[in-house]
Amino acid sequence: MSGLAALCLLLLQTGAFGFGIDLFSLYDGSILHEEITQTAILNTTVQVCRALALAEGKDFTFPPQPLTAESVVVACEASQSSKSFRNTIKLIQKKNRQVDIFSFMLAHYHFDDEKFLEGRKIITEGLSAVKASNKLKNFKAAGETLGRILHILQDFYSHSNWVEMENKLPNSNLIRAGTSIGNIAADSRATCRNCNGDDCRDNILEDILQEKILTSGYFNFVPFFSTKPKGKCSHGGVIDRTSKIEPKGGINKDTFDANHGHLHRRAANLAIAATSELLEDIRRAAGDIPFLQMLGISKGSSKALCFVIDTTLSMSDDIEAVRDVTSSIIDNTVGTDDDPSVYILVPFKDPGFGPVTKTTDPNVFKDAINALSLTDGVDVPEMSLSGLQLALASAPSNSEIFLFTDAPAKDKHLKSTVIALIERTQTVVNFMITNLKGLRRRRHSREVTSDANLYRDLAQASGGLAIEVTKSELPVATIITTESSSSPLVTLLQAARSPGKTETFTFTVDESVRNVTVYITGRFFTFTLINPSGVSQKSTDSTGSLITAFQSVGNFQTLQLKTQTGLWEIKMVSTNPYILKVVGDSPIDFLFDFLKVSQGLFGGLDVVDNRPRAGVNGSLVVTITGSDSATVTEVILVESSGLGEVTGSVEAKGGGDFIARFDRIPAEEFVVLVKGQNNNGSSRASSVTFQRQSPTNIRASTVTVTSPDSNNILEPGTPLSVHFSVMTSGAGGTFRIQATNDQSFDSTFPSSLILETGISADGTVTLTAPPNTPSGTAVTLTIEAENPGGEDTNYVVLRFTVLKTVTDFTPPVCELLSLQANCLDVCSLSMWQLSARVTDGAEGAEGAEGAEGAEATGVDRVGLSQGNGTVTTSLAVDNENITLVSYSSSCCSPDVELLVVDQVGNVGTCFYTRSMSTKVTQSPLFALSIVALGLYILT
Repeated sequence: MSGLAALCLLLLQTGAFGFGIDLFSLYDGSILHEEITQTAILNTTVQVCRALALAEGKDFTFPPQPLTAESVVVACEASQSSKSFRNTIKLIQKKNRQVDIFSFMLAHYHFDDEKFLEGRKIITEGLSAVKASNKLKNFKAAGETLGRILHILQDFYSHSNWVEMENKLPNSNLIRAGTSIGNIAADSRATCRNCNGDDCRDNILEDILQEKILTSGYFNFVPFFSTKPKGKCSHGGVIDRTSKIEPKGGINKDTFDANHGHLHRRAANLAIAATSELLEDIRRAAGDIPFLQMLGISKGSSKALCFVIDTTLSMSDDIEAVRDVTSSIIDNTVGTDDDPSVYILVPFKDPGFGPVTKTTDPNVFKDAINALSLTDGVDVPEMSLSGLQLALASAPSNSEIFLFTDAPAKDKHLKSTVIALIERTQTVVNFMITNLKGLRRRRHSREVTSDANLYRDLAQASGGLAIEVTKSELPVATIITTESSSSPLVTLLQAARSPGKTETFTFTVDESVRNVTVYITGRFFTFTLINPSGVSQKSTDSTGSLITAFQSVGNFQTLQLKTQTGLWEIKMVSTNPYILKVVGDSPIDFLFDFLKVSQGLFGGLDVVDNRPRAGVNGSLVVTITGSDSATVTEVILVESSGLGEVTGSVEAKGGGDFIARFDRIPAEEFVVLVKGQNNNGSSRASSVTFQRQSPTNIRASTVTVTSPDSNNILEPGTPLSVHFSVMTSGAGGTFRIQATNDQSFDSTFPSSLILETGISADGTVTLTAPPNTPSGTAVTLTIEAENPGGEDTNYVVLRFTVLKTVTDFTPPVCELLSLQANCLDVCSLSMWQLSARVTDGAEGAEGAEGAEGAEATGVDRVGLSQGNGTVTTSLAVDNENITLVSYSSSCCSPDVELLVVDQVGNVGTCFYTRSMSTKVTQSPLFALSIVALGLYILT
């Protein structure tokens, strides 16, 4: 072990065990990154939902303070988005936290060492990537990048002297490239004096504060190598070695106990304001509805409707069935609570797969399916797993995907990659397989079974179904499986047995659950159902009272149960493989992440981004969604074979979070089972017991794969080196390495690494996006390591955003051409109108288009941020870089504010009132967030 690694280990051992900067703070009472981030997100979301409601002429009721994810989605009339909203917040918080883990010694990631311009560059580049990702609806990539840059932005207020200079508002130019962020201290200028003992309140020099000179503390934790320029401030704290070098002490405001801890709350409140300001900029660039979608909020269902479709000639009947089902789903759900949040289509054949169609417009989705063209494949197997890989990378987490095919997979080598993506996204995959055996008549039955088993294995891993039907049966099977795809389904029970055996399963139905449905795939089985009152019904009994609806097609049966709360039993009798799944509609569900000892300076725990370590003790965090009053009483790791289970000890951490600790993590595949109480009222009698299960099967591993989570920007045509490390606690040897990406970008990587037990080996993947790749394209890279025996693997999944170099940072501008207002005393009887000319405000816009690596300039869209009138736009006849805007409104609405966004997400606003003649006002870009300060200040 190296000296540096030993020091890191020492720091971990001496640190308190908590979440570091998580809500489970090791600094009791201090306001840390997690809380700053969540507070700003919740408040900004409320403001967006309020604006949408008012625009629709609806009343809006602010949720009570303190805000929660659940109360906000209720106020936004988007209750079904509770789980996806909470999941997005956690993703942003995690990426924020990981800056302290992977980039703790990079001064520009924390505004340390007076690296102000370098830190601002990371923020503005990341902000451009977020906007480009949102434009292409790559919301997961946008959320990950957002989390990283928020950490840097928030650190500015704790690590610099911005607060000490008595600034009351955030430094808005930190998110605007090409502007001044202040008068930065020269390298030779002294900024601090020694602290007076433990009192560091007055250690910043008076002339620095009076002249508004911007400085920040120097930081280094490595003994004997810690230096700083003469006279400069230190960060401060126990682990900062520079704080022992004159001038001694520090200026950070990270906690109440820090050297400048008396300013901690003011710094935190400014960080919240700055976070809200950045969110407001993203909102205006994207638009209100796409902004909410980035956060996982949709007025209808939070789920995606995602089809992966084989487009070879033999699939003509199947695709026609998909078209009919799609039309039915869209016709029945548009404008309702079950309206999918996004529609995704991925075609595949041989050779080739994709491109992805991702849209929020159901008619665009319909047109894409209708436009599918059928071609004859090179041979029978198709690129089904490549198509599925692309869908898993494109769909939101916790989605449900339907794959249609009549052919085996040609790309079976992607099986482990697909399983890795299933585990990371917690996505359910259903396979609709038609006439697979019919296509394989000339092959051995052994091969036919292998072809079907691949799809069954992937379905089981995801908690989905492998439905085998004839082509004539497919329409019925498709309708059954997709009719509830937009509902807030929760899993009450999921089990698979291969080979089958006689076994009794139990599941609990609580008062929040509606429409309980049992799905079974398999052949030659019988079952007996027993309800909580002891009444039973056999599968051969068509007159029983427990099953209200029954359908059977191919190897697939579905049962609609007469809902009764309490403990149910189902006894399965079969010697053949089967999958049993019980689901219901309920708002109450859960998220979970396994935890590990953090590799950051502050010790504690961090989220495991892949498989937990097998055979040792471990822990996970469970977050209840859909209820602010629900509590967790038990968390059980149930082996998928049904042979064993491990029960954890549960500790409440607040905010709907619970930590479960286990004596061991099973070496066998397992699922997570959560039991709890939902307290509907003030009395104990109103408490309701519930049970939920993760659909995804979890695999533990003795292999660890990690990669620094820092630079996630991929410039087209420029190779990016992605470093990774592999370690094993099992036997050493030659480990196979596989690196794949969903965009088929060129990459190189080592095919193997030689490992010794407990000692890591390093490798590098070189990834290159083609020069013409559009900005905002998301690429998902999966790096896998497999032990010499092939029975143990682990992985790391990384997401990158392609971004061409942005040179235009100037907001668009407006020029008023005419304004006419002849308003009568009765305002509703008269109108006023204006016309304006809008251009991208960048100097040399026409020339910038041809600059190497530059984004094309020009206006992208014009909308309203204020006003109830009608806007129409057109391009100028003689210059396509000029947009002509016409606005007309009732005289009862006297003001209008145009919101103009250019091609790279720069936002400009132009305010007009009917009483003005030719006056044009460029209104403050972030007025809303500043006005809302009263909402997000923490007291």
